[in-house]
Amino acid sequence: MKKPCCICIVILVIVVVIAAGIGYAVLRSKNHAKSGDEGKYGDALTVSMQFLDVQKAGKLVNNKISWRGNSALKDGSELKVDLSTGLYDAGDHVKFGFPMAFTATILAWSILEYGESMKKVDQYQPAIDSLRWITDYLVNAHPKDDMLYVQVGDGDADHKCWERPETMSDKRPVSQINKTSPGTDVAAETAAALAAASLVFKKSDDSSYSEELLKHSKQLFSFADKYRGKYSASLPKVQKFYNSTGYMDELLWASAWLYHASSEKTYLEFVTGKAADDIDFDKPTWFSWDNKLPGTEVLLARSSFFDEEAKGNTDIERYKQAAEAIMCNVLPNSPKTTSSKTDGGLIWVTEWNSLQHPVAHAFLANLYGDYMKKSNTKTLDCDGEKFSYDDLRDFAKSQADYVLGENPAKMSYLVGYGDKFPQFVHHRGASIPADDKPSCNEGFRWLESDDPNPNEATGALVGGPYLNETYVDARSNVKQGEPTTYSCALAIALFSSLTTSIDVDKSLS
Repeated sequence: MKKPCCICIVILVIVVVIAAGIGYAVLRSKNHAKSGDEGKYGDALTVSMQFLDVQKAGKLVNNKISWRGNSALKDGSELKVDLSTGLYDAGDHVKFGFPMAFTATILAWSILEYGESMKKVDQYQPAIDSLRWITDYLVNAHPKDDMLYVQVGDGDADHKCWERPETMSDKRPVSQINKTSPGTDVAAETAAALAAASLVFKKSDDSSYSEELLKHSKQLFSFADKYRGKYSASLPKVQKFYNSTGYMDELLWASAWLYHASSEKTYLEFVTGKAADDIDFDKPTWFSWDNKLPGTEVLLARSSFFDEEAKGNTDIERYKQAAEAIMCNVLPNSPKTTSSKTDGGLIWVTEWNSLQHPVAHAFLANLYGDYMKKSNTKTLDCDGEKFSYDDLRDFAKSQADYVLGENPAKMSYLVGYGDKFPQFVHHRGASIPADDKPSCNEGFRWLESDDPNPNEATGALVGGPYLNETYVDARSNVKQGEPTTYSCALAIALFSSLTTSIDVDKSLS
């Protein structure tokens, strides 16, 4: 046998070492990229959380926003009820109960599914604190079984003023729903919020508060179901702001959350019974403050994955199949993918608050993917094409990345994140210097000013781009430039789901 050449051996060793080094470098690069991505979303989550502080009404505790102070301290006082806390809805100073309750539900869902991720970036306790700021308000707004205060402030009057919340001088009327003026949608959404929150506070070892929230939730669900009607029919003035298109989705949403919170089969029977007869399970819809059906379908799919009581239930399986249809509708390479998107790949449904739907569905997609991963479900079938949970995560990241700056405008739509973000956000408090105290009419000079906002509404997710992916950064551009608290909650949900690779727990309780 021919003896090996010493020089050849040396060369071989060098090649092996270099190859190993390259392999390590590539692996390290991939891990670094992954870590970098997660760090990016963790930063975005931290920024997003601050907008909830920006929007807080009442006597502020541990106030972290330098230009914000106490406001709305007398809300509800004429009725001898404390409605001083809660959140302002958007760039105005009205407390609309319908979207505020949805904000609480989504925030609670985020904490339940991704609380561990929030802890990694020190946002778990801030999320808990903000949730309680809303639920305290919602509990106070429900002083009787069959009555709920659903709005503080008059939308028309409020929009005729431009002033800081700390110095607002307009009257603050309170609107309610009751037996004769029902509001099934808002009562059921509030029930969903309190049921979801009851699970959060149960996990955080505040059992007495958790039980109180669950009690109110059950009462509100009963009220919503017994006295049916749209709240915007009972309160016509709200139609120009938050007109409800129906209430069955809220009843199903609330029932699903109550089933998770109480484990009582009556709620499972409701959501799988006659109430679901009119649902077109084959037609995906868009998740929003007005349409809770997609959220219900994903939440009940969770039961199909992890709940022994629900596994094999054909009615629950219908919800899971509907959730799968939602996923197939948004996955870019699916045969069933939606045409409702921009050329840059952003899901686009409406020009008013256009980012709400892509952010909402990115969250649902990543969450569903985590359900698949946790249950060891390898693939999702879309008309014969197979997709993995990684595909769902990639879609979610594509929408998140678009929001954070990977878009034709090369700007972040999240205020305070990145080097370029909107400077003329449609937001009264942000647009007026903190040391100025203009009256209702005097403040309009700040709306009309050509100067950028003196205060940064950190964490605000603006409305977003038009279908042609343009964005006009002007304070008067309400459609694109006004942030909302419910969109903020959806952003928190999305970014918390992407912050780490930690997947969900099998149990919410």
